[in-house]
Amino acid sequence: MLARPPEQLIVSPESLLTWEETLMTVLLDRDGPVAVITLNRPEKLNAWTAEMRERLIGLLHEAGADPQVRAVVLTGAGRAFCAGQDLSETATIDPDDHAASDAWIDGFDRLYRAVLDLDKPTVAALNGVAAGSGFQYALLADLRIGHAGTRMGQPEVLSGIPSITGIWAMWNVLGRAKTTEFALTGRLVDGDEAERLGLLTRLVPQEQVLSAAVAQAKELAALPPGAVALTKGRLRELERDALADAVTAAKQVHAGAYATGEPQREMARFLRERAR
Repeated sequence: MLARPPEQLIVSPESLLTWEETLMTVLLDRDGPVAVITLNRPEKLNAWTAEMRERLIGLLHEAGADPQVRAVVLTGAGRAFCAGQDLSETATIDPDDHAASDAWIDGFDRLYRAVLDLDKPTVAALNGVAAGSGFQYALLADLRIGHAGTRMGQPEVLSGIPSITGIWAMWNVLGRAKTTEFALTGRLVDGDEAERLGLLTRLVPQEQVLSAAVAQAKELAALPPGAVALTKGRLRELERDALADAVTAAKQVHAGAYATGEPQREMARFLRERAR
């Protein structure tokens, strides 16, 4: 069993699950040489908390260390891949508690590196919406398979949250013009547009998304593992410094944003509207 997450990552105690419940929010299954990691909080569109991300990091490390695993599929249960951050957690961040704010961003740094550091190929099975940090997480996969109804985007600005690591995640896929559009408008695109933009590698019928992703992962698992690992290592080198820069910038920008109170006000408004 995984160790409990670091206490400094706990932002809003009233919104957190028990650790036993958290164990069920991310699942690890095997299909031959493929590890299938599933975000399993469908009633919340797989929106994650800090504890849930720590569970996910542990399972990514577990899959990476297992010599029987040759490829990894990332997916979500229900009708969403991942709706990003659970706003009921971040809405209560104390703007004066810089340690807690930095720890929150460091948690995403560890998560993103846990995906990037895998020497094994990764395939995201996008069964539904991928938004905010969930969208960024999907973009870290080597290949992404979705359906026409998949919705992807970076809507953080709509909740008063600056999109900093989002710019990093989108830049190499979309380029400056589209990254700017996504970051500033917060709009989500459907599967057809996502494929045209390169956000999705391939479209399949909705009911075939997971099976197609597993089949693709099995094809990748059959490749010479040394060549795959070395290729991924070079790709990682190209991204490592940019991620470090994005994390440093995110800490500074988020501290400034929260100091104004705007993110807290916008997230509170969103949560009130959702509760109606």
